[in-house]
Amino acid sequence: MEDIYLVMLVALLALAITDLVVGVSNDAINFLNSAIGSKAISMRTILIVASVGVAIGAIFSSGLMEVARKGIFMPGQFYFEEIMIIFMAVMITDVLLLDFFNSLGLPTSTTVSIVFELLGAAVCMAAIKIYKESNGDLSLLTDYINTSKATEIIIGILMAVVIAFLIGAIVQYISRLVFSFQFERKIKYFGSAFGGLSLTAILFFIVIKGMKSVSFISDGVVEYINTNTFIIVLIGFVIFTAISQFLMSVLKVNILRVIIIIGTFALALAFAGNDLVNFIGVPIAAWQSFDLWQSAHEATGVLPSEFAMTGLSGSVPTPEILLVVAGGIMVITLWFSSKARSVVDTGINLARQGDGVERFEPNWLSRGIVRYSVLFGNAVSTVLPERMKRKIDNKFDKPTARLKNRRIDAPAFDMVRASVNLVVASVLISIGTNMKLPLSTTYVTFMVAMGSSLADRAWDRESAVYRVAGVLNVIGGWFVTAIVAFTAAAIFGAIIYFGGTIALAVLIILAIVLVVRSGFLHSKKAKAEKTNKKFKKSDIITINEITSETSENISNVIGGINKMYSRTVDQLGYYDLSKLKKNYKRIEKLESEVDELKDNIFYFIKSLDEDSVEASKFYILTLDYLQDMVQSIGFITRNSYNHVHNNHKNLKFNQIRDLKKVDDKMQILFDEITETFDNHEFGNIDNLLSEKQELMNYVSDLIQKQIERIRTSESSPKNTKLYFGILLETKDLIGSTMSLLQLFQEFYNEARTTTY
Repeated sequence: MEDIYLVMLVALLALAITDLVVGVSNDAINFLNSAIGSKAISMRTILIVASVGVAIGAIFSSGLMEVARKGIFMPGQFYFEEIMIIFMAVMITDVLLLDFFNSLGLPTSTTVSIVFELLGAAVCMAAIKIYKESNGDLSLLTDYINTSKATEIIIGILMAVVIAFLIGAIVQYISRLVFSFQFERKIKYFGSAFGGLSLTAILFFIVIKGMKSVSFISDGVVEYINTNTFIIVLIGFVIFTAISQFLMSVLKVNILRVIIIIGTFALALAFAGNDLVNFIGVPIAAWQSFDLWQSAHEATGVLPSEFAMTGLSGSVPTPEILLVVAGGIMVITLWFSSKARSVVDTGINLARQGDGVERFEPNWLSRGIVRYSVLFGNAVSTVLPERMKRKIDNKFDKPTARLKNRRIDAPAFDMVRASVNLVVASVLISIGTNMKLPLSTTYVTFMVAMGSSLADRAWDRESAVYRVAGVLNVIGGWFVTAIVAFTAAAIFGAIIYFGGTIALAVLIILAIVLVVRSGFLHSKKAKAEKTNKKFKKSDIITINEITSETSENISNVIGGINKMYSRTVDQLGYYDLSKLKKNYKRIEKLESEVDELKDNIFYFIKSLDEDSVEASKFYILTLDYLQDMVQSIGFITRNSYNHVHNNHKNLKFNQIRDLKKVDDKMQILFDEITETFDNHEFGNIDNLLSEKQELMNYVSDLIQKQIERIRTSESSPKNTKLYFGILLETKDLIGSTMSLLQLFQEFYNEARTTTY
C-alpha cells in the first residue's frame, strides 16, 4: 500500500520539476521585459542579475507554502488518500495549462492557475464525499473549502490588477512630467533624488520586509526593524541619494541604468519569493502529508482512507534545501528556455513606444474603448487652460532627431519607463508577499507596464486599438485560465478517484507526451522563424544592404511559389483533397510574409541614410511585384482546392499533361532565378529575361489549344473555368516575375555605376 504513494510522490517530484520549467518560462515576463525592452544592459547581464535574484528569492518563499496546504481547503476534512488525489490532479493540470499558454506566447497567471486548480480538485473531492456520506447535500461544501481565505486570495488577485494599472500610470505620468523625454538633461538635477527614492523603496520592501519570511532571522531583528521603520527608511533615502549623486558626478554612471539593474534583481527576487509556492508548494505539501501519514501508520496501522489530514492545518516548516534546489532549476530554465523569450516579446510589443507590427487584431470592444476614451480625452482637454496643455504636451514631445534616426532595433521604450515599471512592480509584489497573499506577479507586472505605457502616450491613435485588443486578449486569457484550471483539475480528480492507479498512470503519460510534443513543435517553429529572415531583425541603411535584403526576399518568395505551383499541379492531377488543403493553408503563410514586409515600409524609409533614399521606390515596387506573384499562386492554389472540394470533375489527362510541362519549364526558370539571387550572380539576369518570351508563348499556345477543345470536344464548364484560370494566372505570374527581374537589373546596374 505504501508503495503506490511513494510512486505518486516520485511522480509529483517529476511534475514539480516540469512545472518549474513551464512556470518560469511563462513568468519570465515579470522580471525580464523592462530590462530587455529598454536595452539598458546586455541580455547576458540581464540573465545574470535575474538569476541571482531568483536564487536568493527562493529562500524568502517558505512562508507562503501554507497556501497549498490550507489556504484553499480545510485539510482536516479530507483523508490522506483524498489529499493525494487532489494534489496529483492539481499538478497534472498545472503543467498542461502553463505549457499551453507558453506555446501561444501569452503570459498567464501561475498564481491564478494554482489557486483555481486547488479549488477545483478540492470541490470535486468534497462533492464525491458529500454524495457518499451526506446524500448529496452540496450546501455542506463550505465545511470542506476555506471560503474566507480563498475569497481573500481571489479578491486580492483581482484588486491587484486595478491597483497595479493605476499606480503604474500615476507614477509614470509624474515621472514623465519631471524628466520629459529629454531626460538626459533633467537627470542631472533630479537623478540623485529619483535614484535615492527608487533604491530606498526596493531596500525597504524587498530586503527589510522580506526578512520576516526567512526562518533564520531572529525575532529580535524583526522587532527592531518594526520599531525603527521610519528611521531606517529615512537613513536609507539619504544614503542612497548620496550614493546616486556620487555615481553620477564622479563615476559618470547613468543612474537609470543602475536602477534598472537593481530593479531587475529586486523583481526577480520578489517573483521567486511569491511564485515559488505555485510550482513546488503542492508537491511539498504532498510529501509532508505522506510523512504525517507514515508516522501514524507505523504507530497505529491507520489506513490512508481513514487518516484525517488535520496535521496540515498547523505550521509545517519547508526545508531550505528544497527551496535552494527549486531556485537552481528556475535559474537554469531562465537561461535556456526559448518559450520564455516568446512570452517576453508579447509584453514588450504591447508596451513599446511608437509604431510597429501589431500582433493582435482589433475587435468591437477595443474599438469602443478607444473611441470613448478619445471623446473623454477631448472633453477633458477643453476644460484645461491652453497654457497648461502646452506645458504638459511639451513634456511628452519626443525629440525630432531621435524620431528621425529611430532604427527598427531601437529600444521599445526608454530607461525612465523601465525604471518605473521595475520599481513599482517589485514594491507591489513584495507588499503582497509580506501580507502572505500570493498575488499574481504576472498580473501586477503586466498591468504596471500597461499603465505606464498608457500614461507615456505610447498608445496613440495609430496603435491604440491594437494595443487595447492585446491587453483584452491577455486579460481574457487570465479568466480562461481560472475556468479551465478549475474544470480540468476537477475532472482529473474524478478520473483518478474512480479510475485508480491505471487512470493515474494514463494521465501522467498523457501529460509527458503533450509537454514533449509541445517542446518539439515550439523548437520547430523557432527554427523556421530563424531561417525565414524578417525585415524587423535588422535595419537596412545602405545600397549594398538594400540589394542583399531584396535579393534574399526575392529568392525566398520565388522559391516558395515554385514549390507551391509544383505541388498544386501534382495534387490536382491525383485529385488529392487532403494535400490541396495543406497547400491552401500554406499560401496564407506566404501571403503573411509579404504583408509583413509591406508593413515595415515606413521603418525602411525612416532608416535609410541620405544617399540611399532614392532606393525607397525600388523597394516598394519590388514588394508590389512580389505581392502580385503571391496573389497569382494564391488564386491557382485556392481555385484548385475549391474545385476538388466541390467534387467537380477532374481535369482531363491532356490538360494535366500540359500543365505539368508548364510546371517543368517554370521549375527550371525559377530554380535559375533562386540560384542567381542566392549567389548574387546578377549578371545572369539577362539570360533569364531571354527565356521569358518562350515560356509566355508556350502558355498562350495552351490557351489557344483549350479554345479549340471547347469548340470540338470539351463539355465541362467548371473544368474549363479552372483550366483557363490556372493558365491566365500562370501568365500573370511569369509577367510579374520578369518585370521584377527587369526592375532589379536596372537598380543593380545604376547602384554599381554610382558606386564606381
